[in-house]
Amino acid sequence: MNDDGRSSDALEGGFPATYDSDRFRHLIEHIQDAVVEFEFVDDEPIVRGINPAFIEVFGYGPDEVLEQSLNECIVPPWLETEATTLDDRTTAGKVNYRRVRRETADGVREFLYRGIPYRIASGERVADAIDADSGEPNGSNAAAGALSSDGRRGFAVYTDLTEDRRNRSRVHVLNRVLRHNLRNKVTLVAGSVESLLEELDDDALDPTARMLADNVDAGVDELRTLTREASDLYRIANASIPEDPRVDSVPLARTVAGRYGLEYPDVSIDLDVPGRLWVAATDRLEIAVESLVENAIVHNPCDEPRVWLEVERESAEWCTIAVADDGPGIPPVEREVVTGESEITDLHHGSGLGLWLVKWTVETFGGEITFDRSEAGGSRVQLRLRRWTGDE
Repeated sequence: MNDDGRSSDALEGGFPATYDSDRFRHLIEHIQDAVVEFEFVDDEPIVRGINPAFIEVFGYGPDEVLEQSLNECIVPPWLETEATTLDDRTTAGKVNYRRVRRETADGVREFLYRGIPYRIASGERVADAIDADSGEPNGSNAAAGALSSDGRRGFAVYTDLTEDRRNRSRVHVLNRVLRHNLRNKVTLVAGSVESLLEELDDDALDPTARMLADNVDAGVDELRTLTREASDLYRIANASIPEDPRVDSVPLARTVAGRYGLEYPDVSIDLDVPGRLWVAATDRLEIAVESLVENAIVHNPCDEPRVWLEVERESAEWCTIAVADDGPGIPPVEREVVTGESEITDLHHGSGLGLWLVKWTVETFGGEITFDRSEAGGSRVQLRLRRWTGDE
């Protein structure tokens, strides 16, 4: 509606205001989320219709919930105050978006709740969007329904998060195992190998034994890296993102280059950056850049590896952070499973979490990762990120 009360030609999201009900019916019928249409009567949300997904998710049929209070049907008694608060927001014309717990036929489950209010002119005869008798969405030829009371109506959309919560719990347990149990065992093995080698005379040590000891030492280092990367992935997956994320990518790149330049003095790290370049991300982006620089160094067999770290403005909306090297390049199997060109199988799965760490970090901020060949014949990995266009 415009300020003068007239309908506008199009809704803000781009759909025409006269969007025909056949399309709306198709949406309601096939959406996998549970949808309830309700009307406020004496400040109580009375169910006027439910879609098929509601019946499947909550386990209640039309005869059990239609014309009943939505709160009495699905809100646990100890959460009535929360439900009333949400109702007050709906009657005030505000959209609700919250994680909630609701009662189903199989017990209490966790949902992402979206409450969308709408109002009908007082006394107007309306057809429910979802048929009150069958629970099915009404079509374009549905008969007019009952007189609207004061016009306060809304839709409640419920996305079941129970399985999501269980998966997060499983990931949390696995992370604890990796961070503590595996890390402690790796430390124990590393210490034992080091002590064993100190007890042996290097001159008398059999070449085969030396090779085996070196293999164990290298394997321990790889396990340490894997454990650290898994811990970083867990933090990324569970960290909240501010509404307006921003970070200056230039000092971030300088910090990474300086740190690895000190840690690997035989490596030449060339830095090419502008004076400043803000991107829509947080300082967690540093983890991704670190991972790329470290991979470029440790997987390069050259005596004096070279790494190029570049930050550049691509356009008014995008910028690029690139890490290139003169090494052998990233194996196709490593690259293709990350880009989705190949499925993860027992034979094709990659050897670590580094590239996944980079990919998921960048995608968290709406960016993308691309791979190319560097001018020196090695690999070039580019992180494409949106520029932050606020007040710099």
